[in-house]
Amino acid sequence: MKADERQRQILVRARTDGRVEVGSLAVDLAVAEETVRRDLRELVERGVLQRVHGGAYPVESAGFESNIKHRSTSLVAEKRRIAVAAAERLHGAETIYVDEGVTPQFVAEELAPETPITVVTSSLLAASALAETPNVTVLLLGGRMRGRTLATVDHWALRMLGDLVIDLAFLGSNGISREHGLTTPDPAVAAVKSAVVERSRRRVFVGLHTKFGASSFCRFAEISDFEVLVTDSGLSLSEARRFAVLGPQVVRA
Repeated sequence: MKADERQRQILVRARTDGRVEVGSLAVDLAVAEETVRRDLRELVERGVLQRVHGGAYPVESAGFESNIKHRSTSLVAEKRRIAVAAAERLHGAETIYVDEGVTPQFVAEELAPETPITVVTSSLLAASALAETPNVTVLLLGGRMRGRTLATVDHWALRMLGDLVIDLAFLGSNGISREHGLTTPDPAVAAVKSAVVERSRRRVFVGLHTKFGASSFCRFAEISDFEVLVTDSGLSLSEARRFAVLGPQVVRA
């Protein structure tokens, strides 16, 4: 099997399964592990995979974005820990934005305010999770719903955000890197996220360690826009320090 065909198969598997392992790829492709590592390095250089110890994750791009079904079953324990740590950051906020995505949805599920708050969200999943939560009023942004993420976008959502002032925003991204900031594949999603950054006083990033070092198509914020980056312990201490130098506190849950 030629290298280009082998790398194509590796990429397809990564996007289907959410992760690939060096050992299992070597067995399935009948090649040496060093050959697989070389293939992974080339795919990382092309920007389609993100390398982690023992394997790699797919980088979401303009041509590829995982759906909500896959995200809701991948690294759930890590996402839950992130959500618990993030929900502790309310610090008296009365108006809160909860982003689209599974990790922000888990943040919504962790919210249990003792005093009334208003939660603004583009996510149908987050809105549903909060619908019966005591002391929470939910404001769902209107607009075109993206079937892949069950969230609203376009000018209706932007118009509503333009009239709001938000105390605290919990935001996710498809990639976060020191070079390119926070990025996402879809320009319509980036526009909503960018508007939230502009309309919020405080911002907390929530996302898996696999997002760090990756970059996607559309930038919507700088790392310095955030007071805290909440991720899981898969992010190394050395890498956490590199991001902290840019301004935010980095929490490894």
